[in-house]
Amino acid sequence: MGHEIIAPQSEEPKSLENFLKKRFPIGYVRKLFRKKAVRLNGRRAGAKETVQTGDRIQLFITFEKRLPSGNVPPPARFGILFEDNDLLVINKPAGLAVHEGKEVLKRHSVLGILESTYRPKEIVPRLVHRIDKETSGLLIVAKNEATLAELEEKFERGGVEKKYLVLVVGRVFPKKGKIDLPLPGRAGKLVSASTLYKVEKELPGVTLVRVKTETGRMHQIRLHFAEIGRPVVMDDEHGDFSFNKQFRKAHGLKRQFLHASSMALEFRGKKRTWTAPLPEDLTVALDSLEALARSNG
Repeated sequence: MGHEIIAPQSEEPKSLENFLKKRFPIGYVRKLFRKKAVRLNGRRAGAKETVQTGDRIQLFITFEKRLPSGNVPPPARFGILFEDNDLLVINKPAGLAVHEGKEVLKRHSVLGILESTYRPKEIVPRLVHRIDKETSGLLIVAKNEATLAELEEKFERGGVEKKYLVLVVGRVFPKKGKIDLPLPGRAGKLVSASTLYKVEKELPGVTLVRVKTETGRMHQIRLHFAEIGRPVVMDDEHGDFSFNKQFRKAHGLKRQFLHASSMALEFRGKKRTWTAPLPEDLTVALDSLEALARSNG
């Protein structure tokens, strides 16, 4: 028999799916229901059935990759740069997912940490936009539905200026330009995507670029630079794997060099601008490249 869970006394009634998603990555939970590998009180059960205190849940697919247990990561894992009654602006570190995923429990994500922190105040934080787990930098979170709707509209119609610092492989020509290539959107259909860039500095084998996105497609910056043959340094999905291996050995960087450095928008009649300094791991990599450039004369 597989894993067995008894619903604790403190458990509020909820769907079987939500009960399991609190405890396991969503990918594993979906697999359980897809394979009909869940029993509730001894009988086969669907995702929408209700779990009550004392119920017995049996799982017949082994959870091979259980994430480390422990306390919810403290809010100190990211810095809150700005907060008022309507929104939060966060400086997210690399390695922290914005929301739950196949291998990320919700309580180990930005959203999960915020929900836990603000629950006593009866505030439910909402994600306005997203950045990749391995991307560092600015993230805006709404503290109420009205703010969420207003900010989502601004993002949708290009009312938010988002800038990134990106290190890419090789030289970029022209030194200032626009990448205008369609990318997969929802349901896999191609949608328009525009990325403006300006070369900041050329370093040995790489180029530091400041980027402004006019659209917000998934992995847009990474895909666009990969499409023009200048992939983001240390991108483990769309990048140059051989180059990345050498770069990591030479400069110690363990994640993609992509940082959401500034954001500006008009909100409630006021122009607001926030900036996030380059984190230590990216600064160390740049310092190492600068040293190499000096040694090369």
